[in-house]
Amino acid sequence: MIDTIVIAARVRSLAPETPEGADAVAIADGRIVAVGPRSEILPLAGPGTALVTHPTATIIPGLVDAHSHPVFSLGIVRGLSLTDVHTYDELVAALERGRAEQAGDEWFLAWGLDPTAFEGRPLGNAVLQEVLGDERPAYITMFDAHSGIASAAALARAGIDAPVTHPDGSGAVGDQDGKLTGHLIEFPTMEILERALPELGFSDRVAQLRGLLADMAAVGITAAHVMDLQDADALDLLAAIEASGELPVRLRISPWVTPETTDDEVAALIALQGHGGRRYRVEGVKFFIDGTVEGGTAWLASPDAEGEGLSSAWAPAEAYAERVRRFDRAGVPTATHAIGDQGIRFVAETLAALPPGGVPHRIEHIESAEDDVIALIGANGIVASMQPTHCTHHVRSDGSDDWSRRLGPERAARAWRTADVRRSGAILALGSDWPVAPFDPWEIMADAQGRRRVASAGSAPVAPDQALTALQALEGYTTHAHRAVGSDGGRLAPGAPADLVVVDRDPLDASPEDLLAARVLLTLVDGVATAGR
Repeated sequence: MIDTIVIAARVRSLAPETPEGADAVAIADGRIVAVGPRSEILPLAGPGTALVTHPTATIIPGLVDAHSHPVFSLGIVRGLSLTDVHTYDELVAALERGRAEQAGDEWFLAWGLDPTAFEGRPLGNAVLQEVLGDERPAYITMFDAHSGIASAAALARAGIDAPVTHPDGSGAVGDQDGKLTGHLIEFPTMEILERALPELGFSDRVAQLRGLLADMAAVGITAAHVMDLQDADALDLLAAIEASGELPVRLRISPWVTPETTDDEVAALIALQGHGGRRYRVEGVKFFIDGTVEGGTAWLASPDAEGEGLSSAWAPAEAYAERVRRFDRAGVPTATHAIGDQGIRFVAETLAALPPGGVPHRIEHIESAEDDVIALIGANGIVASMQPTHCTHHVRSDGSDDWSRRLGPERAARAWRTADVRRSGAILALGSDWPVAPFDPWEIMADAQGRRRVASAGSAPVAPDQALTALQALEGYTTHAHRAVGSDGGRLAPGAPADLVVVDRDPLDASPEDLLAARVLLTLVDGVATAGR
């Protein structure tokens, strides 16, 4: 028996076999039974069939955020959001507001700060001292989540008492006099500080994660590729949610592999594949070949404006390649964070050299890449996983942002070459990298088409020749996101899981401004509403 029939003004199924004029989808037992005109679908209804009608809306496949950190974000998105701070005056004003809001807390916490807001001032904790005084422990996680700023009191709590720089570029920054600035770079150093922060209780984390996933479902996300398993209790959190209901979003989890990961730990990660629950599963692993441009840890072919960026996170980098080959032989897909041009090149060459016909492998971010590397990615079936709003939120067309300044005009001109990736024939999966950028897929698809921050009136486009079409943007969240993990899903077709979204406008016939205002009316996973009605 048909459980549900969803009717709208049109269906954008992304399946070529869908009949012309389709405006209805029939669902039974969590799967799509039929897609077509309502005149053909309604006769399938039985006495118990629920009819859901949105007369002016559009039915599309469920949206997949191809790069996200929902569990890891629980430890980052704490305290004051600084995501809308763009100038030093705005930073001071925001910290003063946060000081009042967190007056009763021992620690002052904030997150999401773009270093461009320092407007050329030294990146450090002087602003925290200016606003909060000398004695209060305070910590800001920067927008890229690869660096942070700690007050002097916080550094003391964590036992960080001297500048240090490690071979991979991580460390605690010192000024010319050898005094700590409070700027902490990359995870190994940040984790020392973060161990001193107040802990969140398990039940609080469960509630926060459930709420976050519900918020994702509310904007049409039905699945996410989770690029970490760093939190020791991550799988327990997910199991706890499923013990009392269903996850609002399917989660495909890829644990990290670092240079410190041992052979035994690699074997354990291989054995962990497939472990999970009803809507979450460990599938694949995640590498880092480098860090970030803004932190000076992206692996570049030549130094950045600060003389930094010449190191891989792996020393030697060939050790990374051997690890990738081991996972490939075991049939485990890999995803590699690669941001600098040399890092992207090394990863692309490593993946291109793997035996053909294996599991899909991905490169995450691809912020600045040369022509031949883009061609190599396309020619060898390497998946590109990119985040358009990293460009539109943090790069300025005049080159005055920190990313462009560090790279210089030539490399900055190669910013986020999404259109060139598609022209190369490569799979292009789109995502947010939450909490680095907001997870709203409509803003991301709008910015991908406009190549500017559409939400900011009058913003100038960055590399407009890299704009995606409306169809390419939607494919990045549907068919290409599925192909990125070796699936032919992302289409509304008979037999497919009933993961779909009803949205109040046609995403293939909307301007970027209209798309930004899209409102999701209904999200279904396995034919069950996770948001809307």
